[in-house]
Amino acid sequence: PDVIIEAQFDDNDAEHGQDHLQDTLSDDIKKLSLDTGEKGKATGISGVHRTKQDDGPKVNDPRLLPDEFLQRTAKVVYILEKKHSRAATGFIKLLADKNSELFKRCAMFSPVDHRVPRVYVPLADCPPDFVTRPEGYSQKLFICRIVDWKEDSNFATGQLSKSLGQAGEIEPETEGILTEYGVDFSDFSPEALECLPQNLPWVISPEELAKRRDLR
Repeated sequence: PDVIIEAQFDDNDAEHGQDHLQDTLSDDIKKLSLDTGEKGKATGISGVHRTKQDDGPKVNDPRLLPDEFLQRTAKVVYILEKKHSRAATGFIKLLADKNSELFKRCAMFSPVDHRVPRVYVPLADCPPDFVTRPEGYSQKLFICRIVDWKEDSNFATGQLSKSLGQAGEIEPETEGILTEYGVDFSDFSPEALECLPQNLPWVISPEELAKRRDLR
């Protein structure tokens, strides 16, 4: 129902009889109708208030509704920048449908990060004995780079770039996280190392200490 009226029936109402209760309900309904009518005028809504007796069509024009009742919608028109590195850490496994043509060409890559889609990777990128012994790689971590993701496909396509090692070990897990976030953890170049002091052990000279604030 559009309007629900609650009334409390106590001993006083019983003394005055059923007529008194009906009068009370009628007064409440009139008051409620007047209040909603005034609110409709205040918000600029005309013809929206309906009672039980009004069997006319509902108003579906969103222009008659206040802004707080509307859900804003939008459409992506251009990608300015790709923030993700397109690299993910995960596991490889065979496709479920062994009779499909895709089974002979691709494997399924399942990322550890569930925000990243599952990826079809070529079997040529997988280890040579992966097809005959897939259970041996169920706990091996791999790095996959997403190449494409077509609009009509549930899965992206990518390429395996590296085998990290056993899942659960610190070094493979750390390398996978750094690769996913695009952190360069390669060794410093000789040019960068030449900027460091060559005479070891190196200590700060008294002249340098005099110019610095000691925060140790």
